[in-house]
Amino acid sequence: MSAPINIHEAKTHLSRLVEQACAGEEIIIAKAGKPMARLVPLAPVAKPKKLGLLRGKVGIAADFDAPLPADFLVSGNKG
Repeated sequence: MSAPINIHEAKTHLSRLVEQACAGEEIIIAKAGKPMARLVPLAPVAKPKKLGLLRGKVGIAADFDAPLPADFLVSGNKG
């Protein structure tokens, strides 16, 4: 973290300070030597999930919950 920058200097060099913040540097802006604000990069915005993306492409068999055959259970097969 660098030394605080006064408001006047921050106004004069705002573009440069924004670039530095985007590069990961934390910028502290001060008024009369007292820290007042912090300039940091924004977190990336997560894209909203699109529901139904696989509709019609994935299916479940009608008997998916039917009991397993007795010979399968007795033989010890676990798939």
